[in-house]
Amino acid sequence: MTIERSFTIDGEFVHFEAGQTILQAALAAGVFIPHLCFHPEFGPHASCKLCTVTVDGRNCSACAMPAMPGQEVHSDTPELNARRRVLLQMLFVEGNHFCPGCAKSGNCKLQALGYELEMFNAHFAHFYPTRGLDASHPDVLLDRNRCIMCETCVRVSRDVDGKNIFALAGRGRASHIVINSPTGKLGDSNLALTDKAAHVCPVGALMPKRVGYSVPIGERLFDHESLRQKVKKHSEWRSSSAKRDSADEDSRSSGAERDSATKELTNGSLAVNSVKEG
Repeated sequence: MTIERSFTIDGEFVHFEAGQTILQAALAAGVFIPHLCFHPEFGPHASCKLCTVTVDGRNCSACAMPAMPGQEVHSDTPELNARRRVLLQMLFVEGNHFCPGCAKSGNCKLQALGYELEMFNAHFAHFYPTRGLDASHPDVLLDRNRCIMCETCVRVSRDVDGKNIFALAGRGRASHIVINSPTGKLGDSNLALTDKAAHVCPVGALMPKRVGYSVPIGERLFDHESLRQKVKKHSEWRSSSAKRDSADEDSRSSGAERDSATKELTNGSLAVNSVKEG
């Protein structure tokens, strides 16, 4: 007996593949669920909690919850979005996120989520942390005051680059990124600009140098399309690409069948001619 692999999100049916989480299946279907620490190329981390959804009446992280047939998922609700907005406000006040003066502005997921979830003010008192800025590396800048502790750079440096350059230290308000080098400076580590970890930060905490403000306002990643619109657009692109690939495969198959039939016909004609000549 074959069980249909689908569940519903806010009443919309979403099909999933074996092994996918709710968030992976939703994004593939063009259904947007807010998230920050999730990266499609790596495993789930479930630290930011922005992707919290209600599954059959219970709250869970969509990036870590396996998709299962018949699940009833709620995501885009006033209650969940209000909680996400509070989490965003806490992230904004815990760091120094002055968007107009940040080189990541327009390409920042934290900023884009602020617009998406209609975060109009910080609500809480700002912490104004002084975690320190590390500009010792010739090609990469580390501004700890913008770090949201998602640990994406930590995981990627360890699991993809195989270097273990970054780690989180401290607890609570004292949490901060530390560098695995003799001096604790980024410039004395073996981080290279070509490392994946140098390019995965969703905010402006870890950025390549000499590229800030290189893209003018109006041409940046989120200037014309929101995160929700980009997810839907990417899903539609994947769907059309799959249809083209399927059509190409059918065309190749049809071509192979025609070649085979032609070959059989040709071989049959040669055989008949040989019999006649004999």
